Amino acid sequence: MSLQSIKYKRGSLEILDQLLLPVVSKYVTVRGVEDGWKVINKMQVRGAPAIAIVGCLSLAVEIHPEVFESKKSLRQEIEGKLNYLVSARPTAVNMKISADELITLANDLTKDDAISVDDMKQKFLNATEAMLDKDISDNRAIGANGAKAILQHVAETGGAQAAGPVRVLTHCNTGSLATAGYGTALGVVRHLSELGKLEHVYCTETRPYNQGARLTAYELVHEKLPATLVLDSMVAALFRVKNVAAVVVGADRVAANGDTANKIGTYQIAVVAKHHGVPFYVAAPLTSIDLQIPSGDHIIIEVRPDREMTHVGEHRIAAPGINCWNPAFDVTPATLITGIITEHGVFEPSKLKDEITKLLQL
Repeated sequence: MSLQSIKYKRGSLEILDQLLLPVVSKYVTVRGVEDGWKVINKMQVRGAPAIAIVGCLSLAVEIHPEVFESKKSLRQEIEGKLNYLVSARPTAVNMKISADELITLANDLTKDDAISVDDMKQKFLNATEAMLDKDISDNRAIGANGAKAILQHVAETGGAQAAGPVRVLTHCNTGSLATAGYGTALGVVRHLSELGKLEHVYCTETRPYNQGARLTAYELVHEKLPATLVLDSMVAALFRVKNVAAVVVGADRVAANGDTANKIGTYQIAVVAKHHGVPFYVAAPLTSIDLQIPSGDHIIIEVRPDREMTHVGEHRIAAPGINCWNPAFDVTPATLITGIITEHGVFEPSKLKDEITKLLQL
């Protein structure tokens, strides 16, 4: 059974505090938007899909008991609070896209004279709650599409070993803890396992916040998948001595040209993968793809506090007085990416914009 990072029923929201994992499993109550902003900003909940879901559900929890005198006041509440939630962590696009969609819904309902203020509120709550089920469904499709792409690539290039199980590497955390369930890149790993085609998965520690060591390793052990933790600095050596079939990572934002912002360290893995001829895949739902941004040069990169580098928990590991540079993400150029795995298929970065535009027009 997959781990559950988000517990929701109408009027009640709890999130698994990921700052305490893997030592302590504790759920934190989110009572409204202010709590939602804080748990996102402090990284008690993280992962682009989970950020969007928790952000929107925090607003649903807040407005659930409230009585609104008019649809205009409800619309203003929705728009203002969602725009505030977007500011909690600006690099991940999922929260912005979800906010825009819900604001559009609120505007449309406000204009419909046949809809009462109570009806409008119920329809808004229904729309936010539907995000949970859709995310899991999308992740399962991503898992299936990604596993198929990796196995097909191995079949085309692997010779006599093509029919056997494969070894893959992943970075950061993209599983049940980063989504509503199943996961994106880790969903691909799960599906390979379900097919009996996973020999081994390697996960990086993912400094400085150690999401790989604390969270991905926790999920892999929980689900009894064959896995090994490696340091971020070991990836080149790993590719040299182990027959790794593919790298699969998640994404916080994918630009129209396929450039991808993901957890810091992703870019260097892509460079090393290219040198060793290892295909590099990005697993991301359509909500992580931002066609409004032409390239990765336009993606805002969040810079985190120095303390995340200088301390592990309460223990200082860096020399006092040293300057720090701590970007949370880097941008992998599309030229280093083999394919972008979505719930609708796997796309070459050069064809991403045209293919996604077609899908959005259906």
